[in-house]
Amino acid sequence: MSRVRFFMTTAIVTVFLTAFVARAEAVQFAQVDARTVLSFPRDFGAHPDFRTEWWYATGWLQTPDGKPLGFQITFFRSATEHARTNPSQFAPTQLIVAHAALSDPAIGKLQHDQRIARAGFDLAKVSEFTTDIKLGRWAMRRETDGRYMVNLPARDFSFSLTLTPTQPLLLQGVNGYSRKGPKPEQASHYYSEPHLQVSGSIKRNGKSVAVSGSAWLDHEWSSTVLDPKAVGWDWVGANLDDGRALMAFRIRGSDGSSLWQHASLREKNGRLRQLDGNAIQFTPRRHWRSPRTQANYPVEISLQIDQQRWHLRPLQDDQELDSRRSTGAVYWEGAVTLERDGRRDGRGYLEMTGYVKPLKL
Repeated sequence: MSRVRFFMTTAIVTVFLTAFVARAEAVQFAQVDARTVLSFPRDFGAHPDFRTEWWYATGWLQTPDGKPLGFQITFFRSATEHARTNPSQFAPTQLIVAHAALSDPAIGKLQHDQRIARAGFDLAKVSEFTTDIKLGRWAMRRETDGRYMVNLPARDFSFSLTLTPTQPLLLQGVNGYSRKGPKPEQASHYYSEPHLQVSGSIKRNGKSVAVSGSAWLDHEWSSTVLDPKAVGWDWVGANLDDGRALMAFRIRGSDGSSLWQHASLREKNGRLRQLDGNAIQFTPRRHWRSPRTQANYPVEISLQIDQQRWHLRPLQDDQELDSRRSTGAVYWEGAVTLERDGRRDGRGYLEMTGYVKPLKL
């Protein structure tokens, strides 16, 4: 056998074996199961067998002079399709992504930053036992008393915040099993922590300012979320002024129709109402067109849940976040005030995805 034929044959065998091993070691992601009972503190931590996971904190801050600010902090964990049996510490089996944003009407648009790295080498990591996430110098950690400590030095600002629970966990959907579409597997495990009390400081232009306020934290994990017909979602999480907690979302189709809708409303006494379908209506009231992407966002929305109606008004129109250097998406995510009968009834965050192009998780 000539050397040429030898190397050609070896190459063919190598390709065949590689393909065989790849099939044999194809990553099988865990699926959301409605029978799963969430257990804490374990489920505060990461779930690496699932494809996608995020910890998402949003809220309103106030400076000593009464100036309102919105903030958003998100850490993502994304499992790749690289074989888990690869012993190399360089194998990118898990990616850690983070977004941070500050909404200040005096700036006129959203200030934001983003990070991405493969998990490993103590530079990027998430704990499986509690919320303890590190991405370079960005970090979020849950203490044993339930407080979240956030330290995040971004490009144009820095957060040093403590988020303290004042209410019990809110299990979304059916005991934390949250449907996102017509098929049972189109779901996530999902819980929220509303009415978090916020204290700490933000730093901009070398100057640190004390802030206080309230926040909402979501933690979700899944492997299959969106229906193939879905292009994105509209979601709102709000701390109402009387102590109630409101969450509502709709999954949108390409024609703007709602493929799936769900809402939860927890009273201050703990009584929880869960609603689906026609009991929820998202009605656009005013649009804003992004000068950067030309996306047309409904920045003012009328939200009706059963017999209750709120008008959502943004802290500022330009709260578009461009994450194409990390997750690849551009979406609108900003602070909103909820009004009823012309009066403020609460504050929260509105997230609208899929208006630039269909969202791919």
